[in-house]
Amino acid sequence: MNQQVLKLQEEFLGKFPKAKVFKYNERRLYFTVPKEQIVEITKYLYKGKGLRLSTATGIDTREGFEILYHFSYDKFGTYFTIKVLIPKDNPKIHSIAPIYVAANWIEREIHELLGIDFEGHPNLIPLLTSEDWPKEKYPLRRDYE
Repeated sequence: MNQQVLKLQEEFLGKFPKAKVFKYNERRLYFTVPKEQIVEITKYLYKGKGLRLSTATGIDTREGFEILYHFSYDKFGTYFTIKVLIPKDNPKIHSIAPIYVAANWIEREIHELLGIDFEGHPNLIPLLTSEDWPKEKYPLRRDYE
C-alpha cells in the first residue's frame, strides 16, 4: 500500500481512536466509527485531507442499519469506506449534506428506501417512489412486504 495512504490511515486512527479498521486491501480501507462522529470525520477527510465523497450505501442488517460512506482518495487511487451502525429503534444520524453537497441526493434515497432520518438535511423529499407511496413503507427494509 502507498506510504501516503498508510500515513493517512495512521493519522485517522490517531485522531479518531474509537474508529476500528475492519477490513482492507491494497485499494480500499474500511473503518467502523460511532455514528456521532460522522460529521467530524467527514470534515476531516474532505476539508482536512482532500478526499471526496463518491457515494454512500444503506443496508438493513440484523444488527441495525449500516451506512457505508465511500470516500475517494483520488491522488492515490484508494477508497476510505466509513461504516456506521444505526439502531433500528432510533434510525437517525446527522446529515453530511451541509458539508458535502454531493450527499444531498444519496441521503434522500437512503431516507426514502430505508427510513433513516438525516438530521439537519435541507430537504428529505422522496426521489424514487410515487407521490401516493405510503409514508411508513420502506422498500429496502428486511421486514418490507
